[in-house]
Amino acid sequence: MKGTLIILAFFTAGVLLGISGELPKTLISADWSMYALYLLMFLAGIGIGADRKSWSVIRSINVKIFLVPAGIITGTFIGVTISSLLIPTLSLREVLAVGAGFGYYSLSSVFISELHSEALGVVALLSNIFREISTLLFTPLLVKYFGKLAGIASGGATSMDTTLPVISKFSGRDYAIISVFSGIVLTILVPFMVTFILTFGK
Repeated sequence: MKGTLIILAFFTAGVLLGISGELPKTLISADWSMYALYLLMFLAGIGIGADRKSWSVIRSINVKIFLVPAGIITGTFIGVTISSLLIPTLSLREVLAVGAGFGYYSLSSVFISELHSEALGVVALLSNIFREISTLLFTPLLVKYFGKLAGIASGGATSMDTTLPVISKFSGRDYAIISVFSGIVLTILVPFMVTFILTFGK
């Protein structure tokens, strides 16, 4: 959770600096978020490509394991569709785009800010951070009452890294491979799904 709190601290600092009006005009007028997006995509690609353990996991798995990320995608979209009925200020397309972050708040929020608006990007950032924090806090209860895959489903894309320790602890080491694989698949899909929903879903 330390990393998440650091992200929140930087975000809060940015908001406060923006409100203060003390920043140079060149910093505000330039579209730095697009360059940040390019850097994030580059680093995400390096991280996935360099993780030999993750690739070995993918090569050794049974094809049925694809049902786990498929189920998470389906469940997430059903959940956010229901949520959209309670949030009349956001369209179904906007809510689906936020849900398509699958917990990957850093990348999805920048994508959504660029493709839609900064306001929806903030919604994506906070909601996906909340997904990660909820997984870290409530995985013991989720596993107890909903089964050993519940923590993986809750973690979404984060199940390959930040939430993996707590998932492995309460679901068992046997589920760590499933968790890593599901997280990799969802991480790869985030930019494509967010882009598709916001660009071709109009």
